[in-house]
Amino acid sequence: MAHHTKILSVIPARKNSKRLKHKNRLLLNGVSLVGHSIMYAQKEMETDIVVSTDDEEIKTIAEQYGAKVLWRSQDLADDYASSAKVVQDVALKIDGEYDYIALLQPSNPLRPKGLFKSSLKELLKQQGQSLLTVSLNQYKLGRIQNSIFHPITYEIGQRSQDLKPTYFENGLLYLTDFDLAKKGKILCQKPIALIVNHPFSTVDIDTELDFKWAEFILNQYND
Repeated sequence: MAHHTKILSVIPARKNSKRLKHKNRLLLNGVSLVGHSIMYAQKEMETDIVVSTDDEEIKTIAEQYGAKVLWRSQDLADDYASSAKVVQDVALKIDGEYDYIALLQPSNPLRPKGLFKSSLKELLKQQGQSLLTVSLNQYKLGRIQNSIFHPITYEIGQRSQDLKPTYFENGLLYLTDFDLAKKGKILCQKPIALIVNHPFSTVDIDTELDFKWAEFILNQYND
């Protein structure tokens, strides 16, 4: 990594989660979800690490790992608070100046080795303001209006192998210009996309089933 590029890693980990209770504290192979993201940042990135939380137990966990904790207000801890608002809160409160903020979501605890370095390299090469990781979409997507299905990503009868590739945000990593983050944005109008085809990109934990899938994937692939 270029020695002059200063990165701040932000890990948003609030107390309540609707579908999976105390999700961010759950242990995946003996490590809390928030712990997985902190450890990834420590191993893979030259970075300062901030955990934004409203949970005393998460604060304790984060501090045990040596991460800095920023306490977030209640209006940033409800179901309607966006990640962008949380990142903005950190960017405005933190001491020091950074080039980029890396957003690491605890619900995506598994990230391939080298993902951060390749993401930063790509962002700097393209001289972009922000980057997100994406994966190939395998589904034929459409909308339903008045009970009628309208295809979006294909035409009726088209074979899967003939589809133009579409991609989805997998949530593994977001990189954004520090000044952009201060304005409350994680992605600019033309974000750089880094394609990730590792099985870790299939893990996004919101439910008990997602959690079981994460355990399975982690035990199959340890890279």
